[in-house]
Amino acid sequence: MFYRCFKLPVDTVCHRIDIEDLGEDEELIVYKFFQHFCCYDLIPISAKLVVFDTQLPVKKAFFALVQNGVRAAPLWDSTRQEFVGMLTITDFIHILRTYYKSPQTHMEELEEHKLETWLNVLKTKLKPLYTIRPEASLYEAIKTLIQGKVHRLPVINPHTGNVLYILTHKRILKFLFLYLFELPRPSYLNQTLRELKVGTYENIATIKVSTPVILALNQFVERRVSALPVVDDQGKVVDIYAKFDVINLAIEKTYNNLDITVKKALEHRDQWFEGVLKCKTDDTLGVVVERIVRAEVHRLVVVDQDDHVVGMVSLSDILKLFILQPAGEEKTTKKEECPFKKDTLTESNYNEQSNRIEK
Repeated sequence: MFYRCFKLPVDTVCHRIDIEDLGEDEELIVYKFFQHFCCYDLIPISAKLVVFDTQLPVKKAFFALVQNGVRAAPLWDSTRQEFVGMLTITDFIHILRTYYKSPQTHMEELEEHKLETWLNVLKTKLKPLYTIRPEASLYEAIKTLIQGKVHRLPVINPHTGNVLYILTHKRILKFLFLYLFELPRPSYLNQTLRELKVGTYENIATIKVSTPVILALNQFVERRVSALPVVDDQGKVVDIYAKFDVINLAIEKTYNNLDITVKKALEHRDQWFEGVLKCKTDDTLGVVVERIVRAEVHRLVVVDQDDHVVGMVSLSDILKLFILQPAGEEKTTKKEECPFKKDTLTESNYNEQSNRIEK
């Protein structure tokens, strides 16, 4: 889905960041950028948000994700009158692994269970619900995503309790990218992945086209990865099987047979799939960031000259470098105030701010 994003004039950005105070230390520009922008700045003028009641059947919930083109949805407990979690594709994978026995055994639990039942069955595998206020800085949002090891962060209006937007690594990096090449350029953007040691380069999980889907799902959970490079017999990358591809099992209603191969499962992928997005360790961070943002992907497969998989570099790897390395991971940062003060965040003021921004 295409989001229309508001972009502040560069001189306004520079004023907000106090760019002249950086002196010669331009390495802190991105770090300060995230401190001086808040979550509300990032919310697009128009976006799609889907919320599920916990009484909704599991099967219908995942079909609804597919039909609405979203990857996750907040879960609302009408009895407790509060949000109790997020429904994600990772949850779908947990459900499939929990109830799948064989192609001959129909997964009645997936067909009949409500989300409420599923939450109770898999509660030991669920992460706590992390949320954030609209006036919190993007720096705080990134720290929450990284420390909580989550990929989606609901922005909640403190006055109404309504979810305004779902923050993701991809959205945050895309927002930064709007300004990245108009601001003073940190030298680390010109350094290579090899020099910066960004990404994961040991014990990389891969699969083959002949790997059964159920084994790929096990890899997602046990290795805690969001994508698996698919390699041929020579170890060369030929495709990628990501968590999001698993949702095709719901689209095609083939989740009752998880013994099919990854090759067969990928036949149902979107026809606009452009292939595996790759990079090399000698590519600069600036090149990698631009490639990820323009392709709207969550990671790149790092390969050598022969297309053998040597590593993976993800959005979270990049954001960690942006906020932890320049200032030092152990550095305590003063929480910055957002231009939208806490006591002014009412429903009417949100509308007023949105109208002002749109103009």
